[in-house]
Amino acid sequence: MGTAREEIKLVRPSVDYAEDIMKYRQEFLDHDPNEDMGGTSNLRDCEKAEDWIAYTENLRYRETCPEGLVDADTYLAVRKSDHKIVGITDFRHHINHPVLGLWGGHIGYCVRPDERRKGYAKEMLRQNLMNCRDYGLDRVMITCDENNIASEKTILSGGGKYEKTVWSTGLEAYMKRFWIELS
Repeated sequence: MGTAREEIKLVRPSVDYAEDIMKYRQEFLDHDPNEDMGGTSNLRDCEKAEDWIAYTENLRYRETCPEGLVDADTYLAVRKSDHKIVGITDFRHHINHPVLGLWGGHIGYCVRPDERRKGYAKEMLRQNLMNCRDYGLDRVMITCDENNIASEKTILSGGGKYEKTVWSTGLEAYMKRFWIELS
């Protein structure tokens, strides 16, 4: 995995990106309909970008967050040179939740299939760790499928320390858990 060739910025989803949000979603479905789109705040299940944008806005606040979920910030990773969405990442404000506390973690991310192996995941993680620090967290948990070597390398490059491997009944896979100290 290399260094991001082009700069990216994390921005909140907005209607300005509606068309590219749906292209991003479709690219995943075309690439592999069974691939998990972790870190995208349920984009897979949204048929309209505007609905997904509203959903991510509701996730931001405890008062509007749907029951059973935790408040979270979702960001589009936008390449500065052409404004293309190269990834999506989210930051869950806490992991006091049966799934997140076991194998979900504070941060999820995924990179557009045609933009992988360019260092974008590493940069998305770096920027999102700054968001976590600014929010007041001292450390974050982040996980990856035990077979996802690229994601594991991304986590390790961000300072991740392996804790243990756990079984995810939801994903039917073993997940590696890492902690990253922010202070």
